[in-house]
Amino acid sequence: VTYVIIGHSERRQYFGETDETVNKKVHAALAHGLIPIVCVGETLEQNRAGQTQAVVSLQVQDGLKGLTGEQIQSLVIAYEPIWAIGTGLAATAEQAGQTCGNAVRAVIADMCGAEVAQNTRILYGGSTNEKNIGEIMQQPDIDGALIGGAALKVESYSAMVRITSELYK
Repeated sequence: VTYVIIGHSERRQYFGETDETVNKKVHAALAHGLIPIVCVGETLEQNRAGQTQAVVSLQVQDGLKGLTGEQIQSLVIAYEPIWAIGTGLAATAEQAGQTCGNAVRAVIADMCGAEVAQNTRILYGGSTNEKNIGEIMQQPDIDGALIGGAALKVESYSAMVRITSELYK
């Protein structure tokens, strides 16, 4: 095992995982040589109330509390709007890029500096598919995608890999 997903939307929603427990799990994972994929994201109600940036920023701050810049650069952050998981709804590429830049990368820059922020991998996960992956991957603050259910459909997943590969030739 190399990676461990921490703070996934279902864990937060159904098992009461909090930013504090996410932080404890991140520290534990790093102490045991695992690379955490730290998931952050807002509910539909928070999104509709215009709270996305504030909610995600706080999740990043609290989830990474007590980590060094070196530790933060070694992990992965995945912006996963809860309202987009398994619903077929997805943030627009611009919304996803803005949240990854303003609520994730900018917060890391405030915590540890611009170099650490630039070197931290930030993914988008939330109903990605072959129709939206190209636009999502072209956002400057999105370094990759956390693929869920679409990875179970060979044709769809293969198409996403092909589209992404074309962007990086």
